[in-house]
Formats: sequence, structure tokens, C-alpha cells
Amino acid sequence: MASTQTPPFTHRIGRIPIRFLSPQQPENRWPSTAFVGEVVPFAATVFREGHDALGAEVVLTNPDGSVERHPLAQGAPGTDRWHVDIALLQPGTHHWHVEAFADDWETWLHAASVKIAAGVDAELMLLEGAQLLERAATLAADTPAAAVLTDARAVMRKMTLTPAARLAVAHDARVVAALTAHPLRSLLTRSEQLVLRVDRTRAAVGSWYEFFPRSEGAKQRKDGSWQSGTFATATKRLPAIAAMGFDVVYIPPVHPIGLTNRKGPNNTLTAGPNDPGSPYAIGSADGGHDAVHPELGTVDDFVEFVRTAAKNGLELALDLALQCAPDHPWVTEHPEWFTTLPDGSIRYAENPPKKYQDIYPLNFDNDYEGISREILRIVLLWIERGVRIFRVDNPHTKPLHFWEWMLREVRIQYPDVVFLAEAFTRPAMMQSLAAVGFHQSYTYFTWRNTKSELEQYLSELSHETSAFLRPNVFVNTHDILTEYLQFGGVPAYKVRAAIGATASPTWGVYSGYELIENVARPGSEENIDNEKYEFKPRDWAAAEAAGKSIAPYLTTLNRIRAEHPALRQLRNLHVHSSDDEAILVYSKVLPGRFVRSGRSDGIIVVANVDPHSARATTVHLDLAALGLTPGTTFDVKDLITGDRFRWGADNYVRLDAFVEPVHILRIDYPKGT
Repeated sequence: MASTQTPPFTHRIGRIPIRFLSPQQPENRWPSTAFVGEVVPFAATVFREGHDALGAEVVLTNPDGSVERHPLAQGAPGTDRWHVDIALLQPGTHHWHVEAFADDWETWLHAASVKIAAGVDAELMLLEGAQLLERAATLAADTPAAAVLTDARAVMRKMTLTPAARLAVAHDARVVAALTAHPLRSLLTRSEQLVLRVDRTRAAVGSWYEFFPRSEGAKQRKDGSWQSGTFATATKRLPAIAAMGFDVVYIPPVHPIGLTNRKGPNNTLTAGPNDPGSPYAIGSADGGHDAVHPELGTVDDFVEFVRTAAKNGLELALDLALQCAPDHPWVTEHPEWFTTLPDGSIRYAENPPKKYQDIYPLNFDNDYEGISREILRIVLLWIERGVRIFRVDNPHTKPLHFWEWMLREVRIQYPDVVFLAEAFTRPAMMQSLAAVGFHQSYTYFTWRNTKSELEQYLSELSHETSAFLRPNVFVNTHDILTEYLQFGGVPAYKVRAAIGATASPTWGVYSGYELIENVARPGSEENIDNEKYEFKPRDWAAAEAAGKSIAPYLTTLNRIRAEHPALRQLRNLHVHSSDDEAILVYSKVLPGRFVRSGRSDGIIVVANVDPHSARATTVHLDLAALGLTPGTTFDVKDLITGDRFRWGADNYVRLDAFVEPVHILRIDYPKGT
């Protein structure tokens, strides 16, 4: 006979309801993320029955065990949403929860103020107030506040004074301070505990520059053959990259390149004897993922390259491309790691309409354990050689649960190692890669070029997914040259760089961007004579001398980023409006309490995203989002041109794409704001 006993009831809500805590990931399967120095908005919905006053605070336990309490403030009326911004300064795992409570003093004070003014129950309200002060004095025992509260209690019970005079003691500054230090709380309710992982600053803040070491110092001989650049010749480019203000230098794979099905110039199927092949076709008789291409140098030369980069203030990001050329040692040692077709051949990689006949993808389902262990070995090997940042090629073509495991394994041993996901794929996969542990993600920014597209996407990156996805906004790559850049000329290159550098804490360019290399291979979104398939030495000095380089502009952008901490935050972007369909307006503000100088740091960006015209319009600013009161006028300085303006809520703007298409305006806040 089945039991009819009712299971014990368990409340799923506290005495004071606390719901919808933020930040947290959807489903709360993995921790939300932040970076050292990030100002993170915490929030919760807190409410209760009736009209009694409430209070709430975030209780944050840092990795070192110290506990911080941050009072939450109520947001928009009627929403029951409470907020506080907290700067996170320690790397590691943080735990946090929200505590809510009935604010007994504020509940009494509100009722007493109304009733005593109306002459209703005055003595009863004052008696209740005196009892609360007595209770507070007990809490404050053995502190100077106890005497203040005891004296206030005596005043409140002094019948020779009018009720109004007795109530006035509640507003005495000394009493307010004492009650702030020793608050009267009841019905204390604690929310569930959440986890927040804080990574080192470089996990989310940086200016990236990509280049191919083999092209730096490459020389063509008289017979048409090439002498490859090496790690040694590539080091000569590092000071110039650092001088432009970049702090991460990213290089494609440095491993031996296969001969079988090697690609020729412009992705042709037949390579000549002098063609170097794609560095993504990894593996030859000289080795696989643990080896260095002999034309670049030795492992020791690579280690020295990493050290030289560091001496120039640059971190090295190495491409991790988990695929093989047909000549890779794994193909003969572990043929089961690949997909064999009915005719006995191994399936090569495809991303229709693109075909990669020179690359075999791994099939994790054939030997998950074996492949996973080998990849972890490879990653740890390059970490030992000095790599602390990996740009992972096409992670969306590998199982998500593999990345969840591997990123955790690396984090346990090397918590400072950063992984960037190069995954131009569907949102669910892109966001899930970030969710399981990737520190940074390539984005759709490259294809968001209109005002409306940028407004929507920048807001999404800075707010909707900011609890776990950190954008790395590359303006171009060795694979991507959009129509906007192909046909927009210098204005387009300036616009994209200015938005990328100011909208995201991390941005990047691929070498040649400063030279406006904008000719595409017909029918493609790639540069013609793509460097992925051939050597491409550039005469940087001659280009700058001839005024054909925007390197000085990139340098200015990186200098502005370095000088303004508001631009190195992710979640503070606010979109404003303009009357023109091509004038994009947004701001980034960091309040003075989070700035070393104590003065708020604010930047307004106004960009003409039409690279073919001059545009004039009115810009409308949300002054509250800038930390300014309605009706305020204020001074701004254009950090590109040096021009100064007096601005307010509504401002005339004219931007000529062929002169300067973007204003980057510094708000000159008064002292103390």
C-alpha cells in the first residue's frame, strides 16, 4: 500500500524575499566573472509585505577570507530593485550573498514624522522611539555611541518639550551617525550564496596587435625563393608595436607546416616550391604542435622572443590551433583521432563555402580521453615556455565539455593563463564558450557597422552578457576584411579603430591595418595576397614617412585608453541619442570614488559611421548617466583634435568623415565630483 504521508514542507523563499541576484550566469551553472580593477554592478530584487522600511547589503567574501559589506541602495521607484557598484581588487574565487532586513528605525521614523505632524498618537510614537533608542544603546554598549543614544532617549521622553522638539533629536547628526554605526535590524534574511571568479586584469583589458613573425625580415632571393623571417628578425618589430601603445602581441601558430595539399597564394590548391603554406596546416616531418618551424628558429629562440616581448612591455599571445596537416605525426601515430571516409581517406576541414584541403580536423568522439590528454600536455608545454595567453582557433568546432574540463585543469595549475575564443559562430555556442571558462571572446563587432547595429550590439556586450562574456573587439583579422573597410577608405579605418578602442576594454588590430590595406580577393572577405599563404614584408618606416600610415592615430587611441580608466571598464557603456541615422553616441563614466585622483572620469564618443560624408546633427545626452544633474552645462575637450566645447543636454555636432570622423570628448568634471 502506497504511503500517504505528506513530505515535509520546505520554504523556497525567505522571510524577506530576495530574488534575481546579479551578476550571475544564466542557469547559474558556472561562476560569473570579473577582472581585477573592474567595477561590478551588484543587484537584487528585495521586497516584503506592507510598507515597512527595508535595508539590504551585499556580503562579499574575498579569496583571502576577508569579508566586505556593501549597502545596497534602492533603484527606480516601484521596481524593488536594489543596487551597488563594487570594485573588485583581488584575483581568485569570491563568494557573495545578499542580506535583507527590516529597518526598524526608518520604519518608526517615517510613521512618527507623519503622525506627530498630524497630532495623532504622538506620545505613543515617542515612547516607541525611546524604546528603539534604548535598544540601540544596548547594541552600542562600550562605545561612544552608547552615550549619544542614551541622551537622545532621555530627550525623547522629556515631557516638558513639545512632541516636535522631542522628535527633532532623531535628526541630530550625532544620533544619525550612531544609528548608522549600530543599526536596528530585524527579520534578517540571507539569500543563496553565489560564486564570482575574478581574473587578472589582462584577462579583460588590453590592446592587441597581430603580426606574422615569418614576414618580418623576410627577403626574396633573385631566383624567386624566399628567406623566411625568424624570431630574431621579428623582435625588431616589437619596439614599434609597443610604441603604438599595444600591450599584447599575438602571433599565429609557429609550428612546422605540412607539405601535402599545401595551399598556394590566395588559397590556391597548388603551391609552388617557394610558397610557405598556411601556419594553420600544422605538422610535418619536423614535428607537430610541440615543435617550432625550423625556418623561424628553435624552441630556445622562441623563449627568447617571449622574453624580448616582455622587455618591451608586451605579453605574447600564441595561437592554439587544434588541427593537423596530413603530414602531422598524429596522423600516423593516432589515425583513430580523425574521421575516415568510406574510400579510406581522411576527411579534411570545411566551413562552406571555404575548404581547407591542407587541414585534418580532430574527431574527439573517436578517442576523447587520448586527444584531451595530449592537448593538455601541449598547452602546459607552451606555458612552461613562457606563454600566458592563448588565442584559440575555432574552439566552436571542438566539444564544449572538453573546454570546460581543460580550462579548469589549466586554471588549477596556472590561474594567470588567459584564453581567447576565436569563435565567429552562433550566439549559443559563442556565449557558452565564455560561460564554461574562456576569458575573452571574439565578437560580431566586425560586422556591426551602422548606428542601430552598433547601439544594439555594444549595449548587449556591456550589459546583457557582461556577467560572463568579455569581448575582444578586433577591427580586422588576417581572415576578415569587411566591405565597410574595403570601400570606406581612411575614414572607415579611423571610425572602426576609435569605436573598438573606446567601446571595449580589449581591442585589437591585424598588422597592415595602419597602412589601410583594403583590397580584397575578389568574391571574398579576405585581403588579396593574404599573408596566411605567403610572406608579406612591409616597409613601415617608408609608409609613415610618406604619410600613408595611421599608426599615429592608433597611438593616440591607445594613449587615451591608458589615461582614462573609464575606457578600461566593460559594464559602464551608456548609449545616448542623436537626430542623425549615422551619428553614434555613447559614453563611459567611472565615478570619482573608483578613480585614484578622486575625480570622476568620463568620456563621450560621437562617431560619424558613414565614412563617405560630412554629417551635422544634434546630440542628446542623458546627463544623469554622466553623473551630472539636469540643466548642467560643462566643458569637454576633444582628445583627438584638442578642441574645447561648452556642452549641455543638447549639442550641435558636425563631423566630416574626411577630416576627423570621431569626437572623443573628455568631460572636465568639477573638483569633488
